[in-house]
Amino acid sequence: MSKRFTAGVVATAATLALTVTGTGVPASAEPASIRTFTVVAEDGVAPDTAIAAIRSAGGTVVSRTDEVGVYQVTSDRADFQARATAAETLIGAAEQQAIGRKPRMDRIEQEHLLAAAAAKGAGKPGKKPAKLDPLDDKLWGLAMIRADQARKVEPGDRRVTVGVLDTGVDASHPDIAPNFNWALSRNFAPDIPEIDGPCEVASCLDPAGTDDGGHGTHVAGTIGAAANGYGLSGVAPKVSLVNLKGGQDSGYFFLNPVVNALLHAGRSGLDVVNMSFYVDPWLYNCTANPADSAEAQAAQRATIRAMKRALTFAHNRGVTLVGALGNNHEDLGDPRTDVSSPNYGDVAPYPREIDNNSCWNLPTEGPHVISVAAVGPSGKKADYSNYGTEQAAVAAPGGWFRDGFGTDTFRTDANMILSTYPKKVLQEEGTVDEDGNIVPGAETFVFKECKANGGCGYFTYLQGTSMAAPHASGVAALIVSRHGKAQGRGGFGLAPDLVERHLYRTAAERACPEPRLVSYANEGRPAEFDAYCAGSTDFNGFYGHGIIDAYAAVTTPLKSR
Repeated sequence: MSKRFTAGVVATAATLALTVTGTGVPASAEPASIRTFTVVAEDGVAPDTAIAAIRSAGGTVVSRTDEVGVYQVTSDRADFQARATAAETLIGAAEQQAIGRKPRMDRIEQEHLLAAAAAKGAGKPGKKPAKLDPLDDKLWGLAMIRADQARKVEPGDRRVTVGVLDTGVDASHPDIAPNFNWALSRNFAPDIPEIDGPCEVASCLDPAGTDDGGHGTHVAGTIGAAANGYGLSGVAPKVSLVNLKGGQDSGYFFLNPVVNALLHAGRSGLDVVNMSFYVDPWLYNCTANPADSAEAQAAQRATIRAMKRALTFAHNRGVTLVGALGNNHEDLGDPRTDVSSPNYGDVAPYPREIDNNSCWNLPTEGPHVISVAAVGPSGKKADYSNYGTEQAAVAAPGGWFRDGFGTDTFRTDANMILSTYPKKVLQEEGTVDEDGNIVPGAETFVFKECKANGGCGYFTYLQGTSMAAPHASGVAALIVSRHGKAQGRGGFGLAPDLVERHLYRTAAERACPEPRLVSYANEGRPAEFDAYCAGSTDFNGFYGHGIIDAYAAVTTPLKSR
């Protein structure tokens, strides 16, 4: 697959860059083609003042989100970025510039496709859930968090809405269609042909119920695939799924679409939003990293400010925010040198020492975000999962292809997370042919289920903290369903702070392993993957407050404090 997620699948091209020359601007400005920027205003600046500054710098505002001071702007001035950054009322202008770099396969989420050992078959990992839908016996994650038991008490309330801020959601999938909310779903990320391929529609803005990347549909199925006697079921099989397309088909997540998606979530009163990505092109956004140019520093400051505002806006409007902790196998409180950023554009990645006090991995390190680490069927921290007492809030099943060392389950597909997937994407990946049949050799990790009327759906395995986060989002949705109350004007919900505390309080505590310094050498990983688990049984860097527990979440009384 050609995707890049942080906790997720792919990457490729388009630039968020600023050209800043101190406080001055170039003496001359050559004409330039029309380019698109995301401009962020300083704190407390009135919209009219910000727009006036943008116009003075030579920009035209094409869309505005006044609540967080973010503006989409076009300009034909070569020096627009420098002029915008020099304006006292603006933080900076982040450019989205497609340059046509080709996508690459994600080497974490689809590790099984890259490993010859995948031919060994599906394996038989861990405890299985009570069989509900035909493929549920493959969902060890449901059993681990007792979601199969929880649904007997609370399967989810249709009034509870869960936003999937991702590459899209395939509403035509038979396991997604029963729970898809068309009224609230939106697409905020138009296709960029240079990185996403040819546009499917003339406007390049795909309909809300489509997913040409696949990642979002996989996430959605884990959260809320219908328990309908077909395919498989999600953690909260009766809640409503809302498509918030903020990611490109190629797997990039740009600042403006993500901000707009979060604002829509807040304005629409969504209950939960799942975020399995990081905002490109920087793995860490730093306020003033000395390795970065002045223009790169300004772009990152704008991203930090805009994301914090957008996350706070959504939280204050009642949205519980859940984020994937990331697949970079590092302690987020003591990060390694970043050698992957920027991950697109005309500047190649270069080494950046990361100062933990002035750098953020966003959105997972943003305000009000419940950050989720990944475990395999054994309950051990997956080798790829980020960790650390500073940011890991809870742990959840994310899959781990290399789990089960020394057993016949080691390096088998069934160690990962099975969920819904678009047929079109599987065909593009070459695992399903033009007639809709699974190609030979892919039968261990791609499944096809058909209804009596001939409608068919497809399912595949992935792994990553992208797969762990939707398990937690599903449990958060169950908490709202079970403990929520009527709100004004016929609404229904539960304050996100209460949801977060209850999720933590009902998680199954898990102590650090002994010895605490864990080596993954047996799994074939170098010493860079060694991870030290700090903390106590009730809270530590591998598991946070513990592994989420859906049954405890719906059977334990809610405490208001």
